[in-house]
Amino acid sequence: MTSTLTGRAPSASASRSATVPGRRTRILALPEARWAAAALVLFLIALPLQLTGAPAWSWGPLYALTYLTGGWEPGWEGLKALKDKTLDVDLLMVVAALGAAAIGQVLDGALLIVIFATSGALEAVATARTADSVRGLLDLAPATATRLNTDGGEETVAIAQLAVGDVIHVRPGERVGADGRVLAGASDVDQATITGEPLPVAKGTGDEVFAGTINGTGALRVRVERDASDSVIARMVTMVEEASRTKAPTQLFIEKVEQRYSLGMVAATLAVFLVPLAFGADLTGALLRAMTFMIVASPCAVVLATMPPLLSAIANAGRHGVLVKSAVVMERLGQVDAVALDKTGTLTEGTPRVTDIRLLAGSGLDENALLTLAAAAEHPSEHPLARAVVDAARERGLALPAAADFGSAPGIGVTATVDGYAIAVGAPMRLLNGAADPASVRAAALAEQLQDGGRTAVVVTADGRPVGVLGIADRLRPDAATTVMSLGALTGTAPMLFTGDNPRAAARLAAEAGITDVRAGLLPQDKVEAVRARERAGRKVLVIGDGVNDAPALAAAHTGIAMGRAGSDLALETADAVIVHDELAAVPVVVALSRRARGLVVQNLVIAAVFITALVVWDLAGTLPLPLGVLGHEGSTVIVGLNGLRLLRDGAWKRARAEAGA
Repeated sequence: MTSTLTGRAPSASASRSATVPGRRTRILALPEARWAAAALVLFLIALPLQLTGAPAWSWGPLYALTYLTGGWEPGWEGLKALKDKTLDVDLLMVVAALGAAAIGQVLDGALLIVIFATSGALEAVATARTADSVRGLLDLAPATATRLNTDGGEETVAIAQLAVGDVIHVRPGERVGADGRVLAGASDVDQATITGEPLPVAKGTGDEVFAGTINGTGALRVRVERDASDSVIARMVTMVEEASRTKAPTQLFIEKVEQRYSLGMVAATLAVFLVPLAFGADLTGALLRAMTFMIVASPCAVVLATMPPLLSAIANAGRHGVLVKSAVVMERLGQVDAVALDKTGTLTEGTPRVTDIRLLAGSGLDENALLTLAAAAEHPSEHPLARAVVDAARERGLALPAAADFGSAPGIGVTATVDGYAIAVGAPMRLLNGAADPASVRAAALAEQLQDGGRTAVVVTADGRPVGVLGIADRLRPDAATTVMSLGALTGTAPMLFTGDNPRAAARLAAEAGITDVRAGLLPQDKVEAVRARERAGRKVLVIGDGVNDAPALAAAHTGIAMGRAGSDLALETADAVIVHDELAAVPVVVALSRRARGLVVQNLVIAAVFITALVVWDLAGTLPLPLGVLGHEGSTVIVGLNGLRLLRDGAWKRARAEAGA
């Protein structure tokens, strides 16, 4: 039944980029962020005062407050860990900072405190934002639904009150309230949030629909087949939470050995102090030797060996449009050896475009005339296919005549009177309806040919006679094929494409991008299983996606990267890194940059180990003067710090690009 369009139906691109309703935790609502901000401000006030030669009374108290505000929380956590018979690096860093201050190196200790406080704050913010988005995901499903009673009446009930077997009425433009199956009605349903498909899917009797998807211009009666707690949306929440918890224990390399190093250093310091005393050494000499040992063996240089290269790489990537959320993520990016990419909005632009214009013999039209008639009829429609046709006409500079008697039939297409012709534009199966006349047979053959090539076919009829067929498809990003090739060369494994879209569309795009491993028609849980299967095989998988339906896989992967412009809030918060400007070619570059950063970390650890070993041996085998020990310790810290800062230069990004072949 044809109905006049009186309102705007939600568009695919709008719903695709629709974000999870905001429940964002304010940064300063987190105590870690407040303390870190206070420590940083105090440090930035004290530093210029000290460097300009101001009296110590002006900057000394500021440094003291920096130690207090930035160090009390990691110190307290370290003491609690000590109570549980574990010694972590946070407490050791606080002790090292206090030790540096005790021998006059107040600036170095304050810098160490600020670095650790800021790192802890960033981790707390990332955790809170991810939790916000996971909670907000539930808002994709409506709070209420219209349930049909056995007597034919309607009532509005909370989603949680729906039971399997209930029948709900979904009006045009509403979100579907539950996973179920259509009993009656026809409509186009935008299910990009679940499957990632760029175009609405025609739904009729017997078809499955999902909670949270957006109904088009038709009305549907849906029988509920799953409880709200078992819907695809609810399972996505569970998968993201479980995957996030699994990844939570991830640490930097140096933190993985912190227990042994910390315990060894404390034990060695006590031994350096107590053993000479047991053999009759004087208290002052033993204490001075032990204090010197603690300073030269403290892990300041080791910590700075790790952080500056990673933080410099993060800053460099940020200048080039890649937001890497933490040093841990930057380290992990260099470990990936397999890649899985989403299709719509990641490999493709996410916007359908007219790719083919096929004329039927005897129509008397050329390409421009056919496109003009179709675009004029589609102009009042808000359907994504309609916008693609209108955009194609505008790109050719075609003037569109006015359309009269516009009407739209859900799942079929649109009708209008254009230049005296009764024009219909819509689905081949519905418009042709199995007609056996030569024009209809040729139109059906053209439509099948386009669909076999992965395109969506749209038939155009004039006064009931087919005159042409349009092919519409999402367009591959210009840098997609190069990126796929670069990622394959970097990881040594051909990238995989996984998508909720149909197999023919997926195969076409994969062939254009140079991908042979294609997984199509996947729901979010299927994407997670595909990632986990690769990881069970020993792979460290990098997942690149943009939609809500990609979030569980982004969370489950070794590392997840989201496309920034069209990405959903959930994908952006769940991912470990974000490509801000949607430049897909930046992905292999940031992987190569991470590998360079990891190489510098190894260099710095070697430098730090050489200095620490030499100074410790000198202190134990001979007599290392305390000032010389401090000089050697601080010198090694400066060297590894400057070495790590090399990645701040633009040349580092260019070299990474050359290594990636991007």
